[in-house]
Amino acid sequence: MNGVTPNRIEINNILLIKYTYTKGVLYFCLKLIKMKKIALFASLLVLIITGCENDKGYYLTGNVKGMEDGKKIYISTMVENSKTPKVIDTAEVKSGKFEIDLEDTELPNLSFLQFEGINGNVVYISENQKINFDIDTDSIRNTEVSGGAENKALYEYLGHLKELNRKMVKMQQEMRQAMAERDTAKLRSLQETQAELRDNDKLFKEELFKRNNDSFVGALLLSDMLSMKTHSPSEIRELYEQLSDRIKSTPFAKSLKDNIERFSAGEVGSKAPSFSGPNPEGEEISLEENLGKVTIVDFWAAWCKPCRAENPNLVNTYNKYKDQGLNIISVSLDRPGQKDKWIQAIEDDNLGQWKHVSHLQFWQEPIARKYGITAIPATFILNDKGVIVAKNLRGDELSNKIGELIK
Repeated sequence: MNGVTPNRIEINNILLIKYTYTKGVLYFCLKLIKMKKIALFASLLVLIITGCENDKGYYLTGNVKGMEDGKKIYISTMVENSKTPKVIDTAEVKSGKFEIDLEDTELPNLSFLQFEGINGNVVYISENQKINFDIDTDSIRNTEVSGGAENKALYEYLGHLKELNRKMVKMQQEMRQAMAERDTAKLRSLQETQAELRDNDKLFKEELFKRNNDSFVGALLLSDMLSMKTHSPSEIRELYEQLSDRIKSTPFAKSLKDNIERFSAGEVGSKAPSFSGPNPEGEEISLEENLGKVTIVDFWAAWCKPCRAENPNLVNTYNKYKDQGLNIISVSLDRPGQKDKWIQAIEDDNLGQWKHVSHLQFWQEPIARKYGITAIPATFILNDKGVIVAKNLRGDELSNKIGELIK
């Protein structure tokens, strides 16, 4: 048996050899050394056979309602340096069921089932366990997944998110109704309940993380905390250190660490990331060369309506404090090939009084990525040392803060 490694085991005078191969474990009873305990041997043989059935490593099985026999189910997983999952194997529906024995996985990973001719997918975490799916293709979102500690934790979390979303949607509807009826008391009560829901969501994530810091779900939780801004980057950085080394070694966790560092760069109290970029004339403009007594780094775009609505406030603030040491550098997230729209917006909104830079790479703007920008407008207020002292202030709040810092 080429490539098969035997291990000799002796239990109660019964000699077993364990043959290991890539897709599971087979046990062969080669020789009964002594025949003194026939009953024991029979019981052990049953145990061995049962073990063969259960110990299949990374193994998928499931019931599929609404798919014809012969249709394909594609198994895909996330791969390093790619934003889309890669198909690694295919199963076939037979009599409303499917099963597939996959190569054992070294580390857990976010994975998906996709269905031939049907939109939607089922998310799960690959692990060396038997994972079962109960699928109705008319309602793929309601697929039940069982088997494995990773997927138990994953679906506990997804269930929480689903219920939280249901409550939030209902509350938004009630708040709109209260506003229409000018019922300020009810609106205030709903706002308090909404804040309580957010607090409970934060506590739930923290508690679930504590139970799953040696789990892929632990890394997923931290990623959601970061993107949903339920926790500060510094809080998430502390939690990240509690992940096991096994989970930290996954590509997903390594990418998460980079994102944490990127988001941390824009925290109040940290040194603002240095940058340079081309202005509309193509000249290179750097942050260091344009620091004032107070500096605003403003992220915006010509296509961003909230940004354009805020621009008059920014102009008023600049005119009020420019002679006292206020500088502004605006960083545009305009699209490639739309330099003319960027320049026209600068002119239309009377923003030409200060410096402007952009690589015209939309959300891939390298300066924006350094600052962890996920939404615009976004503003960072820097002192004369280039330290971030406040961010994302608007209107009078922005003007008052600048006045406070100038003084």
